[in-house]
Amino acid sequence: MKVFSKEQIYEGDRLTTERQEISSTELMERAATQIFNWMHLRMQGAQVPVHIFCGIGNNGGDGLVLARQLVIHGYNVKTYIVNYSETRSKDFLINYERIKDTTKDWPVVLNSAEGFPEIYPDDIIVDAVFGIGLNRPPADWVADLFQKFKASEAFTLSIDIPSGLYTDKPVEDENAIVYANYTLSFQSPKLVFFLPETAKYTIQWEVLDIGIDRDYLTQTETEVELISKFEVLPLYKPRQKFAHKGDFGHVLIIGGSFGKIGAVQLASRSALSSGAGLVTSYIPQCGYNSIQSSFPEAMVICDDGDKAIKDIHFNIEPTAIGIGVGMGQAADTIAAFEAFLKGNESPLVLDADAINILAKKKTLLKRLPQQSVITPHPKELERLIGKWSDDFEKLEKVKAFSKAHDLIVLIKGAHSITVYKEKQYINTTGNPGMATAGSGDVLTGIITGLIAQGYEPLAATIFGVYLHGKSADIALEDYGYQSLIASHIIETLGDAYMDLFKQPEPEEKQEEQEPEQ
Repeated sequence: MKVFSKEQIYEGDRLTTERQEISSTELMERAATQIFNWMHLRMQGAQVPVHIFCGIGNNGGDGLVLARQLVIHGYNVKTYIVNYSETRSKDFLINYERIKDTTKDWPVVLNSAEGFPEIYPDDIIVDAVFGIGLNRPPADWVADLFQKFKASEAFTLSIDIPSGLYTDKPVEDENAIVYANYTLSFQSPKLVFFLPETAKYTIQWEVLDIGIDRDYLTQTETEVELISKFEVLPLYKPRQKFAHKGDFGHVLIIGGSFGKIGAVQLASRSALSSGAGLVTSYIPQCGYNSIQSSFPEAMVICDDGDKAIKDIHFNIEPTAIGIGVGMGQAADTIAAFEAFLKGNESPLVLDADAINILAKKKTLLKRLPQQSVITPHPKELERLIGKWSDDFEKLEKVKAFSKAHDLIVLIKGAHSITVYKEKQYINTTGNPGMATAGSGDVLTGIITGLIAQGYEPLAATIFGVYLHGKSADIALEDYGYQSLIASHIIETLGDAYMDLFKQPEPEEKQEEQEPEQ
């Protein structure tokens, strides 16, 4: 799913009115009617007090259309105009007159905190104050209104985006933002729904199709894409009947040190479980017995070092190499890593201490093959690109770093983001149970295994992150958040593959709710 920028959304609206020969007011009616249909389907005429707070721009116009539709259908509606400016949009004014023609209970105009209504926990709040057009912090009294929403504990529904959030820059005052239980976003989710600092302002979100011009939606390139099953399914490479292990590549996992051989075992197992034909673990001598006994499917090459890698040399020709897991940063290991990069031509996935060494010796970055994949956790990323002040600056720094060095960078998190130059791919699978030792090692193995099978590095990263998270989601059903461990993710990787082809459960047929457009 494409995630459109604010500017692209405005252009989509403009082209839709032009190509469909409708007015902006008619497009607003269509969009807000979708909000009404969503509420009407769930409320079924319930007389819960609904407080609709409308700004004086187009988001407020959406709120006025919604209020009118709810009134017509007999709901218990109170409408308020949050009068934060003297400027009104044309479509707001048109719908302000329409609601006054619909009911004698005209909207209450709020100019300060003195007029705030009482709101109770069992009420419903609809936030239609700002929308995506916000370009400056709200007035203090408007921020106080948003705090009143939060204090009321009433269910809060935001239209398009929680008011107070910007689409393209960080939060300035967290007390001046609506905390929404649910956000109904027009045509496309917003990037801020997925960033750690801003995702907390909506617990859930849903996209409503408001009929934006289809050619525009399909032909417009976006910097950001949301990755779900339907986006990764076309990436999948099926196997032929007469395939053999040599067709699916040979993975070499390099890493481990005394006490951290398990990281290599996890990465090697996940590489093989991802579909690689062969896996070799390259480890210091202290790990030989444990790898051979715990993972008999792997081949093993031992380094000259006893407790840490000191001289990376091998006589195999790996299709892809994953390096860094559990490797440590001993002086000999750093020297061995540097020498390895000088002669390596295989595709690389770099994790953990490989990234930390790169951060210490940034001149080594120029020795990485094009489109190498790096998978840092937040602190490793900070060591590599420097500190950032907010999530937007972090994204800009990562994009610049990726472009400068032609690298694929995975920003790990609740919604892991794969970045390649200007493009960003936001993952939708995974859960908090993955915050456990070894989870990153498993991911390194999966991505390396996919590259070995012939997936392009970017596709392998996008697909691998999805499979990693989906495996954890499946394992969660048996283990829960607290008891989920990295090995469980490997064990359910096959189920994640099978899920790609599982048909969705048929939905119960719902009666259409008027007025539906």
